[in-house]
Amino acid sequence: MPRFPSLPPLIFTKRVCTTHDHANPLAELFPNNATGVLNATLAIIPISLEAARRLIPPQYGILERAYRSLLPDFPEGMYPVMVQAAHDHDVQFRAYGITIDDFSRVGFEFPFLDLAGDGYSSYRWAPAQLISATNDIALEGSRAYGTLVSPAAYDPPCDAYRRLPSGASYFRASSLTSRDFVELEMTPTSLTTAINPFPLDFFRNITNQPTFANATSCDNMIRLFNTSMSVGEYAPVTVKGRVRARAFPFRLLRSSAEKEEATEWTGVYGVQVATPPRSSIPTDDARVCGDRRAGGLGCAWEGR
Repeated sequence: MPRFPSLPPLIFTKRVCTTHDHANPLAELFPNNATGVLNATLAIIPISLEAARRLIPPQYGILERAYRSLLPDFPEGMYPVMVQAAHDHDVQFRAYGITIDDFSRVGFEFPFLDLAGDGYSSYRWAPAQLISATNDIALEGSRAYGTLVSPAAYDPPCDAYRRLPSGASYFRASSLTSRDFVELEMTPTSLTTAINPFPLDFFRNITNQPTFANATSCDNMIRLFNTSMSVGEYAPVTVKGRVRARAFPFRLLRSSAEKEEATEWTGVYGVQVATPPRSSIPTDDARVCGDRRAGGLGCAWEGR
C-alpha cells in the first residue's frame, strides 16, 4: 500500500458505522446455520394482473388463489408486489467463525409464483437488488443467484430507515453504476386514521416463500416473527406512505422515451419489523426449490 506522509493522519481514519439494530439472537441456538438480524420495511404495491404478467417471466404461473385465500377482499384483477427495504445486521455462521459486515438492500419482489409447476407451492421472484457498495460478499452472493445487482449508496447508511421530524421514516438507495434508485417515506398508521389492509401473517407468508432470481437455485431462508425482537416495544409497526423508484423490472412497462423516468406509488401500506433469519441446510430437494423442468437446482442462503 502506498504511503502519503505529507497527508494528515485523519485521512486514514476509518468511519465507524453505528446501527440501532439488536444483536443476533439465533447464533448460539443455531451455530451450524447462517443467522442474522433483518430489519426491514415491507410494503405492498397492488398492480394489475395484466402488468404483473408483462413483468413476470411467462414460464412462472401466478397463483391468484393462494393470495386470495389470505386476502379475500384484495381487489379483483390485481396482484400484490412487495418492496423490501432492509438492513442486514450481525450476520454470522457461528460454527465456522464466519461473520459478514452489515449491509443494506432493496428490491421489488413478486410472490405467489408457481416455480415448481405443481399448481399450489408459492415461490417469490426477486430479480434485482440495490446492495451496499461497501459489502463485496453481499454483492457477489446475490449475483451468484442470477440477481441483477447494483452497488448502491444508502440514506441512512447503517440503519433500516431514519426518522423525520414529522414522525415518518425515510429510506433511499441510489445506484452507483446507473440512475436507478428506490425511495420510501412511510408514516406509522398510529399517527393517521389509516387502517392497514394487510395483516402481519400476509407478510410472514411472503417472506418465508423460497426466493429465486433466474431459477438456477433458490434461497429458502426462514424468517422468524415470534422472537423477543418483534414483541412488546419492538412489535411490528404498520405504516402507510409513498414509494418512488427507477428500478428493474418496472422500467419494462415504460416506452423507450420514458425508461429514464421514475415511478411513484402513493397510499402504500406496509409494516416495519425486525426478524432474525435462519438458513436451511443447502439441498437440491425438488419439493423445496422447484423441479428440474422449472430450473430449480438447489437451495441455500444467499447472504441477503
